[in-house]
Amino acid sequence: MLGIIKQKVGASAPVFGDYMQRLSPIASAMRHFSSASKDMTVRDALNSALDEEMAADSSVFIMGEEVGEYQGAYKITKGLLHKYGPERVVDTPITEAGFTGLAVGAAYHGLKPVIEFMTFNFSMQAIDHIINSAAKSNYMSAGQINVPIVFRGPNGAAAGVGAQHSQCYGAWYGAVPGLKVIVPYSSEDARGLLKAAIRDPDPVVFLENEILYGESFPVSAEALDPNFCLPIGKAKIEREGKDVTITAYSKMVGFALKAAEILEKDGINAEVINLRCLRPLDRDTINDSVRKTNRLVTVEEGFRQHGVGAEICATVVEDSFVYLDAPVERVAGADVPTPYAANLERLAFPQIEDIVRATKRACYRSA
Repeated sequence: MLGIIKQKVGASAPVFGDYMQRLSPIASAMRHFSSASKDMTVRDALNSALDEEMAADSSVFIMGEEVGEYQGAYKITKGLLHKYGPERVVDTPITEAGFTGLAVGAAYHGLKPVIEFMTFNFSMQAIDHIINSAAKSNYMSAGQINVPIVFRGPNGAAAGVGAQHSQCYGAWYGAVPGLKVIVPYSSEDARGLLKAAIRDPDPVVFLENEILYGESFPVSAEALDPNFCLPIGKAKIEREGKDVTITAYSKMVGFALKAAEILEKDGINAEVINLRCLRPLDRDTINDSVRKTNRLVTVEEGFRQHGVGAEICATVVEDSFVYLDAPVERVAGADVPTPYAANLERLAFPQIEDIVRATKRACYRSA
Protein backbone atom coordinates (compact mmCIF):
# COMPACT_ATOMS: atom_id res chain seq x y z
CA MET A 1 0.00 0.00 0.00
CA LEU A 2 2.69 2.52 1.01
CA GLY A 3 4.68 1.46 -2.00
CA ILE A 4 2.04 2.43 -4.52
CA ILE A 5 1.38 5.71 -2.74
CA LYS A 6 5.09 6.54 -3.01
CA GLN A 7 5.07 5.46 -6.64
CA LYS A 8 2.12 7.67 -7.48
CA VAL A 9 2.99 10.74 -5.46
CA GLY A 10 6.75 10.84 -5.42
CA ALA A 11 8.16 8.57 -8.09
CA SER A 12 8.46 8.83 -11.85
CA ALA A 13 6.17 7.12 -14.35
CA PRO A 14 6.57 3.34 -14.91
CA VAL A 15 9.24 2.33 -17.38
CA PHE A 16 8.19 1.24 -20.84
CA GLY A 17 8.76 -2.45 -20.12
CA ASP A 18 6.55 -2.34 -17.05
CA TYR A 19 3.94 -0.47 -19.08
CA MET A 20 3.91 -3.13 -21.77
CA GLN A 21 3.71 -5.85 -19.13
CA ARG A 22 0.59 -4.20 -17.69
CA LEU A 23 -0.98 -3.98 -21.15
CA SER A 24 -0.44 -7.66 -21.97
CA PRO A 25 -3.44 -8.93 -19.96
CA ILE A 26 -5.66 -6.51 -21.90
CA ALA A 27 -4.41 -7.79 -25.24
CA SER A 28 -4.95 -11.34 -24.04
CA ALA A 29 -8.48 -10.49 -22.91
CA MET A 30 -9.27 -8.88 -26.26
CA ARG A 31 -8.22 -12.04 -28.08
CA HIS A 32 -10.27 -14.14 -25.68
CA PHE A 33 -13.40 -11.98 -25.94
CA SER A 34 -13.35 -11.41 -29.71
CA SER A 35 -15.82 -14.23 -30.35
CA ALA A 36 -19.61 -14.12 -30.05
CA SER A 37 -21.53 -13.45 -26.85
CA LYS A 38 -21.52 -15.96 -24.02
CA ASP A 39 -23.05 -16.58 -20.62
CA MET A 40 -21.20 -15.17 -17.62
CA THR A 41 -22.01 -15.10 -13.92
CA VAL A 42 -22.25 -11.75 -12.16
CA ARG A 43 -19.31 -12.87 -10.00
CA ASP A 44 -17.10 -13.43 -13.04
CA ALA A 45 -18.27 -10.18 -14.62
CA LEU A 46 -17.17 -8.21 -11.56
CA ASN A 47 -13.88 -10.12 -11.34
CA SER A 48 -13.05 -9.52 -15.00
CA ALA A 49 -13.87 -5.81 -14.70
CA LEU A 50 -11.52 -5.44 -11.72
CA ASP A 51 -8.79 -7.43 -13.46
CA GLU A 52 -8.91 -5.38 -16.65
CA GLU A 53 -9.01 -2.03 -14.89
CA MET A 54 -6.06 -2.99 -12.67
CA ALA A 55 -4.13 -4.13 -15.73
CA ALA A 56 -4.86 -0.89 -17.58
CA ASP A 57 -4.18 1.55 -14.73
CA SER A 58 -1.49 1.03 -12.09
CA SER A 59 -3.18 3.55 -9.75
CA VAL A 60 -6.14 1.19 -9.21
CA PHE A 61 -5.89 -0.96 -6.08
CA ILE A 62 -8.26 -3.07 -3.96
CA MET A 63 -8.58 -2.96 -0.20
CA GLY A 64 -10.83 -4.78 2.25
CA GLU A 65 -11.28 -7.73 4.55
CA GLU A 66 -10.22 -11.08 3.05
CA VAL A 67 -9.86 -9.68 -0.48
CA GLY A 68 -6.36 -11.14 -0.90
CA GLU A 69 -5.29 -14.42 0.67
CA TYR A 70 -8.90 -15.67 0.93
CA GLN A 71 -9.65 -14.23 -2.55
CA GLY A 72 -12.75 -12.41 -1.34
CA ALA A 73 -15.60 -13.52 0.88
CA TYR A 74 -17.62 -14.05 -2.32
CA LYS A 75 -14.60 -14.71 -4.58
CA ILE A 76 -15.03 -11.48 -6.50
CA THR A 77 -11.29 -10.80 -6.15
CA LYS A 78 -10.22 -14.35 -7.00
CA GLY A 79 -6.75 -14.54 -8.53
CA LEU A 80 -5.98 -10.83 -8.20
CA LEU A 81 -3.53 -11.08 -5.28
CA HIS A 82 -1.41 -13.60 -7.18
CA LYS A 83 -1.49 -11.41 -10.29
CA TYR A 84 -0.93 -7.96 -8.82
CA GLY A 85 0.68 -8.58 -5.44
CA PRO A 86 -0.05 -7.44 -1.87
CA GLU A 87 0.62 -3.74 -2.55
CA ARG A 88 -2.39 -3.58 -4.89
CA VAL A 89 -4.65 -6.19 -3.27
CA VAL A 90 -4.56 -5.23 0.39
CA ASP A 91 -5.99 -7.39 3.18
CA THR A 92 -7.11 -5.35 6.17
CA PRO A 93 -8.06 -5.95 9.77
CA ILE A 94 -11.74 -5.77 10.72
CA THR A 95 -11.75 -1.99 10.85
CA GLU A 96 -14.01 -0.42 8.22
CA ALA A 97 -13.52 3.07 9.60
CA GLY A 98 -9.74 2.67 9.44
CA PHE A 99 -9.26 1.29 5.95
CA THR A 100 -12.00 3.45 4.41
CA GLY A 101 -10.39 6.60 5.78
CA LEU A 102 -7.00 5.44 4.55
CA ALA A 103 -8.43 4.81 1.08
CA VAL A 104 -10.12 8.21 0.89
CA GLY A 105 -6.76 9.78 1.71
CA ALA A 106 -5.13 7.74 -1.05
CA ALA A 107 -7.80 8.97 -3.49
CA TYR A 108 -6.98 12.56 -2.50
CA HIS A 109 -3.46 11.88 -3.79
CA GLY A 110 -4.59 10.52 -7.16
CA LEU A 111 -4.85 6.80 -6.55
CA LYS A 112 -8.05 4.92 -7.41
CA PRO A 113 -9.04 2.68 -4.49
CA VAL A 114 -11.74 0.04 -4.79
CA ILE A 115 -12.99 -0.66 -1.28
CA GLU A 116 -14.83 -3.92 -0.64
CA PHE A 117 -17.26 -4.11 2.24
CA MET A 118 -18.02 -7.72 3.13
CA THR A 119 -21.60 -6.48 3.36
CA PHE A 120 -22.80 -2.92 2.96
CA ASN A 121 -24.23 -3.14 6.45
CA PHE A 122 -20.62 -2.82 7.62
CA SER A 123 -20.29 0.46 5.72
CA MET A 124 -22.17 1.99 8.64
CA GLN A 125 -18.85 1.85 10.52
CA ALA A 126 -17.29 4.01 7.80
CA ILE A 127 -20.19 6.25 6.81
CA ASP A 128 -18.48 9.41 8.09
CA HIS A 129 -15.60 8.89 5.66
CA ILE A 130 -17.94 8.02 2.79
CA ILE A 131 -20.21 11.05 3.23
CA ASN A 132 -18.24 13.76 5.03
CA SER A 133 -14.85 13.04 3.46
CA ALA A 134 -15.39 11.40 0.05
CA ALA A 135 -18.73 12.87 -1.06
CA LYS A 136 -18.18 16.47 0.03
CA SER A 137 -14.51 17.16 -0.69
CA ASN A 138 -14.87 18.14 -4.34
CA TYR A 139 -17.50 20.75 -3.50
CA MET A 140 -15.78 22.01 -0.36
CA SER A 141 -12.48 22.42 -2.22
CA ALA A 142 -14.14 24.36 -5.07
CA GLY A 143 -13.29 21.53 -7.46
CA GLN A 144 -9.63 21.31 -6.51
CA ILE A 145 -9.87 17.83 -4.96
CA ASN A 146 -11.23 14.83 -6.84
CA VAL A 147 -11.98 11.65 -4.94
CA PRO A 148 -11.89 8.76 -7.45
CA ILE A 149 -12.93 5.91 -5.17
CA VAL A 150 -15.36 3.01 -5.43
CA PHE A 151 -17.14 1.50 -2.43
CA ARG A 152 -18.50 -1.90 -3.47
CA GLY A 153 -19.98 -5.04 -1.92
CA PRO A 154 -23.23 -6.96 -1.41
CA ASN A 155 -26.28 -4.91 -0.48
CA GLY A 156 -29.77 -5.85 0.70
CA ALA A 157 -31.12 -9.13 1.93
CA ALA A 158 -29.43 -12.48 1.36
CA ALA A 159 -31.06 -15.38 3.24
CA GLY A 160 -31.29 -15.98 6.96
CA VAL A 161 -28.73 -13.41 8.04
CA GLY A 162 -30.98 -11.34 10.31
CA ALA A 163 -31.86 -7.70 10.72
CA GLN A 164 -28.34 -6.31 10.97
CA HIS A 165 -27.12 -7.87 7.72
CA SER A 166 -30.13 -7.45 5.42
CA GLN A 167 -30.63 -3.72 4.83
CA CYS A 168 -30.80 -2.05 1.43
CA TYR A 169 -28.74 1.14 1.34
CA GLY A 170 -29.94 2.43 -2.04
CA ALA A 171 -32.09 5.21 -0.60
CA TRP A 172 -29.56 5.95 2.16
CA TYR A 173 -26.65 6.76 -0.15
CA GLY A 174 -28.91 7.92 -2.97
CA ALA A 175 -29.85 10.94 -0.85
CA VAL A 176 -26.27 12.26 -0.62
CA PRO A 177 -25.01 14.94 -3.04
CA GLY A 178 -21.50 14.14 -4.25
CA LEU A 179 -22.02 10.39 -4.46
CA LYS A 180 -22.96 8.32 -7.48
CA VAL A 181 -24.96 5.21 -6.61
CA ILE A 182 -24.99 2.21 -8.97
CA VAL A 183 -27.24 -0.85 -8.60
CA PRO A 184 -26.43 -3.50 -11.25
CA TYR A 185 -28.72 -6.40 -12.13
CA SER A 186 -27.17 -8.48 -14.91
CA SER A 187 -23.60 -9.51 -15.74
CA GLU A 188 -23.42 -6.86 -18.44
CA ASP A 189 -24.56 -4.25 -15.90
CA ALA A 190 -21.98 -5.42 -13.38
CA ARG A 191 -19.11 -5.45 -15.84
CA GLY A 192 -19.84 -2.24 -17.71
CA LEU A 193 -20.86 -0.19 -14.70
CA LEU A 194 -17.99 -1.29 -12.43
CA LYS A 195 -15.50 -0.31 -15.12
CA ALA A 196 -17.24 3.06 -15.46
CA ALA A 197 -17.22 3.51 -11.68
CA ILE A 198 -13.47 2.88 -11.41
CA ARG A 199 -12.76 5.37 -14.19
CA ASP A 200 -15.07 8.03 -12.75
CA PRO A 201 -13.40 10.99 -10.97
CA ASP A 202 -16.05 11.04 -8.22
CA PRO A 203 -16.85 8.65 -5.35
CA VAL A 204 -19.16 5.82 -6.39
CA VAL A 205 -21.22 3.54 -4.16
CA PHE A 206 -21.59 0.25 -6.05
CA LEU A 207 -24.38 -1.86 -4.53
CA GLU A 208 -24.28 -5.51 -5.59
CA ASN A 209 -26.54 -8.37 -4.52
CA GLU A 210 -25.24 -11.58 -2.98
CA ILE A 211 -28.02 -13.72 -4.43
CA LEU A 212 -27.16 -12.56 -7.96
CA TYR A 213 -23.43 -13.40 -7.77
CA GLY A 214 -23.95 -16.98 -8.99
CA GLU A 215 -26.57 -16.17 -11.64
CA SER A 216 -25.55 -16.33 -15.29
CA PHE A 217 -26.63 -13.84 -17.94
CA PRO A 218 -25.80 -13.55 -21.63
CA VAL A 219 -23.05 -11.00 -22.27
CA SER A 220 -22.65 -9.50 -25.73
CA ALA A 221 -19.39 -9.50 -27.65
CA GLU A 222 -19.30 -5.73 -27.27
CA ALA A 223 -19.53 -5.98 -23.48
CA LEU A 224 -16.64 -8.46 -23.42
CA ASP A 225 -14.29 -5.89 -24.92
CA PRO A 226 -11.90 -4.45 -22.29
CA ASN A 227 -12.81 -0.93 -23.40
CA PHE A 228 -16.53 -1.49 -22.76
CA CYS A 229 -18.24 0.84 -20.31
CA LEU A 230 -21.87 1.64 -19.58
CA PRO A 231 -22.91 5.24 -18.98
CA ILE A 232 -23.56 6.11 -15.35
CA GLY A 233 -27.06 7.51 -14.89
CA LYS A 234 -28.75 5.76 -17.82
CA ALA A 235 -31.52 3.21 -17.21
CA LYS A 236 -32.25 0.25 -19.47
CA ILE A 237 -35.63 -0.87 -20.74
CA GLU A 238 -35.39 -4.62 -20.17
CA ARG A 239 -38.84 -5.35 -21.60
CA GLU A 240 -40.96 -3.06 -23.74
CA GLY A 241 -44.67 -2.75 -23.05
CA LYS A 242 -47.64 -0.44 -23.51
CA ASP A 243 -50.00 -0.94 -20.56
CA VAL A 244 -47.97 -0.21 -17.42
CA THR A 245 -44.42 0.79 -16.41
CA ILE A 246 -42.61 -1.22 -13.73
CA THR A 247 -39.37 0.25 -12.35
CA ALA A 248 -36.92 -1.91 -10.38
CA TYR A 249 -33.26 -2.28 -9.56
CA SER A 250 -30.81 -5.02 -8.59
CA LYS A 251 -32.44 -8.37 -7.77
CA MET A 252 -35.94 -6.91 -8.11
CA VAL A 253 -35.44 -6.48 -11.86
CA GLY A 254 -35.57 -10.25 -12.23
CA PHE A 255 -38.71 -10.40 -10.10
CA ALA A 256 -40.32 -7.68 -12.22
CA LEU A 257 -39.51 -9.53 -15.45
CA LYS A 258 -41.05 -12.73 -14.11
CA ALA A 259 -44.11 -10.81 -12.98
CA ALA A 260 -44.39 -9.30 -16.47
CA GLU A 261 -44.49 -12.80 -17.98
CA ILE A 262 -47.36 -13.74 -15.67
CA LEU A 263 -49.20 -10.50 -16.44
CA GLU A 264 -48.85 -11.12 -20.17
CA LYS A 265 -51.06 -14.19 -19.79
CA ASP A 266 -53.77 -11.91 -18.39
CA GLY A 267 -53.47 -9.48 -21.26
CA ILE A 268 -51.35 -6.87 -19.47
CA ASN A 269 -48.30 -5.80 -21.44
CA ALA A 270 -45.83 -4.40 -18.90
CA GLU A 271 -42.74 -2.34 -19.63
CA VAL A 272 -39.88 -3.14 -17.20
CA ILE A 273 -37.19 -0.55 -16.53
CA ASN A 274 -33.88 -1.58 -14.96
CA LEU A 275 -32.82 1.63 -13.20
CA ARG A 276 -29.12 0.64 -13.06
CA CYS A 277 -28.33 3.86 -11.16
CA LEU A 278 -30.11 5.59 -8.28
CA ARG A 279 -27.97 8.72 -8.32
CA PRO A 280 -28.07 10.16 -10.89
CA LEU A 281 -31.56 8.81 -11.55
CA ASP A 282 -32.64 8.51 -15.19
CA ARG A 283 -35.81 10.57 -14.84
CA ASP A 284 -36.19 11.01 -18.61
CA THR A 285 -36.49 7.29 -19.33
CA ILE A 286 -38.99 6.84 -16.49
CA ASN A 287 -41.17 9.76 -17.56
CA ASP A 288 -41.05 8.82 -21.24
CA SER A 289 -42.27 5.34 -20.35
CA VAL A 290 -45.07 6.59 -18.10
CA ARG A 291 -46.25 8.99 -20.78
CA LYS A 292 -46.59 5.96 -23.04
CA THR A 293 -48.16 3.48 -20.60
CA ASN A 294 -50.04 5.94 -18.32
CA ARG A 295 -49.44 3.74 -15.27
CA LEU A 296 -46.55 3.17 -12.87
CA VAL A 297 -45.50 0.48 -10.38
CA THR A 298 -42.24 0.92 -8.46
CA VAL A 299 -40.45 -2.08 -6.93
CA GLU A 300 -37.64 -2.09 -4.36
CA GLU A 301 -36.32 -4.20 -1.48
CA GLY A 302 -35.76 -1.17 0.72
CA PHE A 303 -38.20 0.48 3.08
CA ARG A 304 -41.24 2.18 1.61
CA GLN A 305 -40.91 5.39 3.65
CA HIS A 306 -38.44 7.85 2.07
CA GLY A 307 -37.58 5.12 -0.43
CA VAL A 308 -36.45 5.06 -4.06
CA GLY A 309 -40.05 4.43 -5.13
CA ALA A 310 -41.15 7.56 -3.31
CA GLU A 311 -38.60 9.62 -5.25
CA ILE A 312 -39.73 8.09 -8.56
CA CYS A 313 -43.37 8.73 -7.68
CA ALA A 314 -42.60 12.39 -6.89
CA THR A 315 -40.69 12.75 -10.17
CA VAL A 316 -43.60 11.40 -12.21
CA VAL A 317 -46.16 13.52 -10.35
CA GLU A 318 -44.03 16.62 -10.99
CA ASP A 319 -43.31 15.94 -14.66
CA SER A 320 -45.99 13.58 -16.00
CA PHE A 321 -49.01 13.87 -13.70
CA VAL A 322 -51.50 14.58 -16.49
CA TYR A 323 -50.49 11.34 -18.21
CA LEU A 324 -51.39 9.10 -15.25
CA ASP A 325 -54.60 7.09 -15.56
CA ALA A 326 -54.27 5.47 -12.12
CA PRO A 327 -52.55 6.07 -8.77
CA VAL A 328 -48.92 4.99 -8.58
CA GLU A 329 -48.40 1.63 -6.86
CA ARG A 330 -45.34 1.11 -4.66
CA VAL A 331 -44.02 -2.38 -3.84
CA ALA A 332 -41.36 -2.29 -1.13
CA GLY A 333 -39.92 -4.02 1.90
CA ALA A 334 -42.00 -4.23 5.06
CA ASP A 335 -41.52 -1.47 7.63
CA VAL A 336 -39.84 -3.77 10.15
CA PRO A 337 -36.30 -4.95 10.89
CA THR A 338 -35.68 -8.05 8.79
CA PRO A 339 -36.89 -11.20 10.60
CA TYR A 340 -34.54 -14.15 10.98
CA ALA A 341 -37.23 -16.85 10.61
CA ALA A 342 -37.43 -17.92 6.96
CA ASN A 343 -41.22 -17.72 6.70
CA LEU A 344 -41.30 -14.21 8.15
CA GLU A 345 -38.28 -13.10 6.12
CA ARG A 346 -40.11 -13.98 2.92
CA LEU A 347 -43.05 -11.82 4.00
CA ALA A 348 -40.73 -8.89 4.70
CA PHE A 349 -39.53 -8.49 1.10
CA PRO A 350 -41.37 -8.12 -2.22
CA GLN A 351 -42.23 -11.34 -4.02
CA ILE A 352 -43.27 -11.87 -7.62
CA GLU A 353 -46.91 -12.25 -6.63
CA ASP A 354 -46.80 -8.88 -4.85
CA ILE A 355 -45.70 -7.20 -8.07
CA VAL A 356 -48.43 -8.99 -10.03
CA ARG A 357 -51.11 -7.86 -7.58
CA ALA A 358 -49.91 -4.26 -7.52
CA THR A 359 -49.76 -4.12 -11.31
CA LYS A 360 -53.29 -5.47 -11.63
CA ARG A 361 -54.49 -2.81 -9.22
CA ALA A 362 -52.82 -0.14 -11.33
CA CYS A 363 -54.58 -1.54 -14.39
CA TYR A 364 -57.94 -1.78 -12.57
CA ARG A 365 -57.96 -5.54 -12.86
CA SER A 366 -59.03 -7.82 -10.02
CA ALA A 367 -55.98 -8.57 -7.86
